[in-house]
Amino acid sequence: MSLTFHWFLPTNGDSRHVVGGGHGTPATASGRDRPPTVAYLGQIARAAEDLGFVGALTPTGAWCEDAWLTTAMVSQHTERLKFLVAFRPGFVSPTLAAQMASTFQRHTGGRLLLNVVTGGESHEQRAYGDFLDKDARYRRTGEFLHVVRGLWEGGTVDLDGEHLRVEDARLARLPDPVPEVYFGGSSPVAGEIAARYADVYLTWGEPPARVAEKIAWIKGLAAKEGRTLRFGIRLHVITRDTAEQAWAEANRLLDGFDAGTVRSVQAGLARSESEGQRRMLALHGGSRDGLEIHPNLWAGIGLVRGGAGTALVGSHDEVADRVKEYHALGIDEFVLSGYPHLEEAYWFGEGVLPRLAAQGLWQHPFSPPPAASAQVPFAGRSA
Repeated sequence: MSLTFHWFLPTNGDSRHVVGGGHGTPATASGRDRPPTVAYLGQIARAAEDLGFVGALTPTGAWCEDAWLTTAMVSQHTERLKFLVAFRPGFVSPTLAAQMASTFQRHTGGRLLLNVVTGGESHEQRAYGDFLDKDARYRRTGEFLHVVRGLWEGGTVDLDGEHLRVEDARLARLPDPVPEVYFGGSSPVAGEIAARYADVYLTWGEPPARVAEKIAWIKGLAAKEGRTLRFGIRLHVITRDTAEQAWAEANRLLDGFDAGTVRSVQAGLARSESEGQRRMLALHGGSRDGLEIHPNLWAGIGLVRGGAGTALVGSHDEVADRVKEYHALGIDEFVLSGYPHLEEAYWFGEGVLPRLAAQGLWQHPFSPPPAASAQVPFAGRSA
């Protein structure tokens, strides 16, 4: 099975420095270096498509542009790239969300993937009018996905749930294909919802041993539901021709972290209710020391950014080896990013992907099959 790689659309702005944001923290000022215009995001999306990334993740939250609207516009600047749209199920009715997904599929030729984000920060949720606690939000997510999946299957759905109620819900037009659901979460209730409704379980980039534990946990929960899931991982990347060049770039980014910004971001993230965010913070403890937490796995990004806070750093060969290490655990999909996103897409796409292709682990998803050798009449015959 060929590995699948996705890139990232920085709808909070891009820069040659790390742009913070997420989990209740605002985007940092460096995000103004390259504003998230449709023109610039389209440039990244076209590069990702050409390089062989299958899709591009867009984040959700008060710190970035709306993912639905942005990807709908950027999709018109691409032909084959899919869009992994992050959205929070508490902010829209499940019937409307199912209808939106169906519309998106028709207008893009089936290029929608859905990243369901329950929301781990109560203070941010309340700004949107959502006053449920974290566990209740996950239970509502389960009800939401129950309705959405039922509608996508063509049924009429009635639900009188703990948090949601619909009567005689039905779609006039079904999505083709049905969008795959990507879902992450490290708490017990998150695991239960993922096992029941997700197609792909996503984890942030923890060391391989901890990722293996998560995979085993979700596999066990899914087996109880009579289901099997695929697994993906969310990472940043800094890959160069040599390890020295890659680590020099990582250190350049680290040198740009203002001490006051680090303290402020860490204080904000410490209030997070997200178990996944807690695990990210534990990897570095707010310190600049000991940030290589596994060979070529660097936790520096998490000092100033919420959410995914680790990066694969090294030569193209080393980064390819780390990809293979995670793949050996059961990871088949990689959702990647890097600063700036346009240039880093090329570093990975031209440096790492060809190495994986040469080992039979990846093939360009949009390349046509090699043509059969043409038979030239009379070739090789003497006159």
